[in-house]
Amino acid sequence: MRFTDIFIHRPVLATVVSLLILLLGARAAMEMEIRQYPELESTTVTVTTAYPGASSDLIKGFITTPLQQAIAEASGIDYLTSTSSQGTSTIEAKMVLNYDANAALAEIQAKVASQRNVLPAEAQDPVITSTTGDSTALMYIAFYSNELAVPQITDYLTRVVQPRLQALSGVGKAELLGRKFALRVWLDPERLAAVDMTPQEVVARLRANNYQAAVGNTKGTYTEISMTSDTDVGDPDAFRNLVVKQSNGTQIRLQDIARVELGSETYDQLALYKGQPATYVAIELAPGANPLTVAGLVKDQLPDIESQLPSGLDVRLAYDASDFIEDSINEVIQTLLEAMIIVLVVVFLCLGSIRASIVPSVAVPLSLVGGAFIMLMFGFSLNLLTLLSMVLAIGLVVDDAIIMVENVHRHIEQGESRFDAAINGAREMAVPIIAMTTTLVAVYAPIGFMGGLVGSLFTEFAFTLAGTVVISGIVALTLSPMLSGMVLKPHGNPGKFENLVERSFNGIASGYKSALSSLMQTKSVVIFFALVVLGSIYFMVMMSQNELAPTEDQGILFYQGLGPQTSTLDYLTEHGDEIQERMSTVPGYNEDFMIIGITGPNAVFGGFKMAPWSERDISQFEAQPLLDAELKNVTGLQTAVFPRPSLPGSGGGLPFQFVITTGSSYEQLDQVADELLGKAMGSGNFMFLQKSINFDRPITRINVDRDRVADLGLSMQDVGQSLSSMLGGGYINRFSMEGRSYQVIPQVDQQFRLDAQALNEYYIRADNGELVPLGSVVSFSQDVEPSNRTQFNQQNSLTLQGVVMPGIAAGTAMDFMEQTAAEVFPQGFSYDYTGQSRQLATQGSALMVTFFLSLLVIYLVLAAQFESWRDPFIILVSVPMSVAGAMAFIVLGFATMNIYTQVGLITLIGVVSKNGILIVEFANQLQKERGLNKVDAVIEAAAIRLRPIIMTSLALIFAMVPLLIAIGPGAESRFAIGLTISAGLGIGTLFTIFVLPAFYILLGRDHHGSASDEYGNGSESEGKSAPAH
Repeated sequence: MRFTDIFIHRPVLATVVSLLILLLGARAAMEMEIRQYPELESTTVTVTTAYPGASSDLIKGFITTPLQQAIAEASGIDYLTSTSSQGTSTIEAKMVLNYDANAALAEIQAKVASQRNVLPAEAQDPVITSTTGDSTALMYIAFYSNELAVPQITDYLTRVVQPRLQALSGVGKAELLGRKFALRVWLDPERLAAVDMTPQEVVARLRANNYQAAVGNTKGTYTEISMTSDTDVGDPDAFRNLVVKQSNGTQIRLQDIARVELGSETYDQLALYKGQPATYVAIELAPGANPLTVAGLVKDQLPDIESQLPSGLDVRLAYDASDFIEDSINEVIQTLLEAMIIVLVVVFLCLGSIRASIVPSVAVPLSLVGGAFIMLMFGFSLNLLTLLSMVLAIGLVVDDAIIMVENVHRHIEQGESRFDAAINGAREMAVPIIAMTTTLVAVYAPIGFMGGLVGSLFTEFAFTLAGTVVISGIVALTLSPMLSGMVLKPHGNPGKFENLVERSFNGIASGYKSALSSLMQTKSVVIFFALVVLGSIYFMVMMSQNELAPTEDQGILFYQGLGPQTSTLDYLTEHGDEIQERMSTVPGYNEDFMIIGITGPNAVFGGFKMAPWSERDISQFEAQPLLDAELKNVTGLQTAVFPRPSLPGSGGGLPFQFVITTGSSYEQLDQVADELLGKAMGSGNFMFLQKSINFDRPITRINVDRDRVADLGLSMQDVGQSLSSMLGGGYINRFSMEGRSYQVIPQVDQQFRLDAQALNEYYIRADNGELVPLGSVVSFSQDVEPSNRTQFNQQNSLTLQGVVMPGIAAGTAMDFMEQTAAEVFPQGFSYDYTGQSRQLATQGSALMVTFFLSLLVIYLVLAAQFESWRDPFIILVSVPMSVAGAMAFIVLGFATMNIYTQVGLITLIGVVSKNGILIVEFANQLQKERGLNKVDAVIEAAAIRLRPIIMTSLALIFAMVPLLIAIGPGAESRFAIGLTISAGLGIGTLFTIFVLPAFYILLGRDHHGSASDEYGNGSESEGKSAPAH
């Protein structure tokens, strides 16, 4: 191939090409944005409809079902879940990955609007929100105080802080988790009866006397003046003095029959920071925004916000996910530099001369920087995966340079001048280098075109690697031969160290040659051995543990505690305080946050935050069982401790979520779930597992005596309305205070609704104007119902959720559940997954298919290059061998089968086949040029190529060392990929140099005899130049 000659004859041209690559790459590296993972949008659209006081059954039938049916028609929905509980309906539509968030929101809004006329009139309008990214926000900022009440903090934040944070670019929303102000009117039924009023009449008065009027304006000839009226009430005192009744010349005011206060909208939620009541601002990302930039902007605002806070109010950044991202990115960059230095040292030791190692040390950084330019062209970002691919690339890129230098060096040793050696060496190596570059690109192409989560994550990884390898191929064909010709010593004066290296390599080569020759006499044994190894792979894959991605140490553990169905906020707070006390004794504790009643009406949820990685001596994995054991001592709450999911887009919740769906009733669903739960807990696969709904929520049914009601001239509506106005706690209208509107909520005071018997004290007005005690028309019965009515894709559902035992892979637990379900489920029951389990179920085996696709693509590429169907088969013989080597370590439990180890296995295909290409290409050349027979040709070729093979393999294996000894943020995934490649390559190389020659002798084509038939009589002259075409 004469192409390489140009660059040896024109060194300036070669240098210019390299400088251009350097310039473009350096510019690109500065432009690129930094994020944790490649950009992927996983959107959840939530539709919440409140209907205060309504039972879960009513809500499911009249609100959830019609809305669900409408929403299900929208496109791009992965699955639909809904929860109907006391007073609210929540429907969540999880969109497929990378579905446009705005399109999803718009379409679902339209579907919901079409159902508004079907919903009950008293229900509030559905609220539609969409969140993109994780269910955990990017940052939680705690505002807490000893002096101010929570609603006061919230009010200040709403007016001052929230608008400032929301204005920052990239902030999707700054959501407040805390209590809001509302005007509470606590009615006293006894006093009401004394002044001859019913709660309904009070509600009507409140509505009539707090009225927002839009009056209009006066218009003279030349002047126009707007008018406003104070028909509404502006502060709590004015409410207290509202006249609600005129009786015998005395005015009865609201404060005579009720306690009026500026309280909270709800009394069943609370957020705490280190045990102090607080309001949190949760910062969520806008679709497509970069977490590191946004976190930076928010942190810049905080000192300013803090300086303006009212006295007694404190602020603390309670949780910031960007810390982990930044740490792990820095770790990987450090790994990159370590790997580069290690590789160059290995190269120096193998070549023996500083001069020879100049070439790789120029080529490697150049190719990596060039790779950055390709990343920018494709619009990629600098993230954990693209940086990881750069680390791998070091090991691959150095190959091209080593092979070129080694070959030129060999020619010099044979006594050629430096210039001739460069020209001949480069000509010989041009075809193999192009072959190796194309094979590597071919291996990664299939990953780049995968869909789904794995596709989104690894597309950038694959194309970055492929791009870097292409640039490296260009450098190896342009710069390396020219440099080698310039810097290598001429023949005849090697240094002492170089002599030592030469002697040892020659010794190894001659020993290897004799060993190989004797082995080739019994090649059938070698081939049989290879087939046995091939067969073992299947069993090793079956035995290995399967999960989606290893759990990372992100320095935070989440915990969840569930109280009984009847628990009130006071009950949860008391137990929450105990959790807080116990938690602060666990080693590694730094700070914590807790939210009560927000994730579920009887749930405590929070985070146990550890000090940054550099400042603690205990890892998250060691802390998890300690914290779990400590929280198990909290009686009265069912607790679970779990880490943050390691991959984006899982949708939150406990790590393991198994959904049982059926068209049958909840009673039957509950029985089936109990049976499954019992078997699962007995299997030892789970640390903790619970049903998402229990069938033990006590309810009091109020049975209305219809005949008695009719006698009094009343309707069921009257009874229903008076009950809901006393107990419902729904707001009736709003009032304005300092430019913001707040809800007005009348309800009977707590001391008059301690239990069902208190209802006897309530009065209702009959049509003759008399007050009748409610107790005379109703009776009570006790019953139980499901705590919530949940549905999955519009079928009744119950989720078994929990935490898998540490040391047991998620895949194992899922297999167990599926087998048990097959035994236990009656007809009409089916199962599905949500959360992280769903990611594993849908994406776990995606890379397996890609592995075989890559093999096929590589086979075809090689076949085209070698113009033969047999040669590529010989080259790829060593791939299964190296896979077996890597699998052995996975089966021994050093790692699990996850997306990182699978990508490592795919990388092996390319790396191992590189070695095969070198031997086969050379053996064919020797047959054609020197007329050797197959056996001699392959033994000679293997011996000559042994040194570059050993060097490239050592370089790549040592490049993986920083990945194997990595600790700190993101270490688990790097270890997985490093282990696969180093183990596979180490074992794969051994196989290549012994097994491949046997297969060559068995399957290879005979070139020396057939050359004359193929090429006609000019075979000699053509055969000589054949390698150079």
